[in-house]
Amino acid sequence: MTTTQRTGSGRRGRPGYDLESLLSIAVDLFNERGYDGTSMEDLARRLGITKSAIYHHVSGKQELLRLGVDRALDGLLGVADEAAALQGRAIDRLDHLVRGSVAVLVDQLPFVTLLLRVRGNTDVERDALARRRRFDRTVADLVAQAERDGDVRPDVDPALTARLLFGMVNSLVEWYRPRGDDTHIIDAVASVAFHGIRDTTNR
Repeated sequence: MTTTQRTGSGRRGRPGYDLESLLSIAVDLFNERGYDGTSMEDLARRLGITKSAIYHHVSGKQELLRLGVDRALDGLLGVADEAAALQGRAIDRLDHLVRGSVAVLVDQLPFVTLLLRVRGNTDVERDALARRRRFDRTVADLVAQAERDGDVRPDVDPALTARLLFGMVNSLVEWYRPRGDDTHIIDAVASVAFHGIRDTTNR
């Protein structure tokens, strides 16, 4: 479902500012100033339009936040569902999940950045954190199964391994800037991650 379909609005305001471009600029501003530190007046100034033109598309700031974090969560949970549906060993499904998550992060960098800065101060943020916990459980379950299969080192708690693994993935938002072909960063993250967590004692 597209952003426009979710809001039920295909209308356009001032030429050049449809809902998609409005959302993109709003997310950039939230990331720059913080959600709490951004007002609708700030957004109107950045866009060069009136607040009423913004309300033509959305009900307010919280709806923009919801659309932004949902964009990231829809991508990440989609990858989690793909990984869960794959056949084969858990380590291979975990590899798919890591690679897919990095791809989503790179493709939707501002939106994932916004998601990772959510702290639960509003209903929208609390809902986002609840959905994110579903993703975290999928990661932890795959790590635990891979450990039982003998593919992940057993001397580290699976929950800790999952946190460390996605701590590395999530850190990309702080320094990585997409350059077009991002296959190399996906391969690099997967290579470093799985070289470090695989149990090679029985190989």
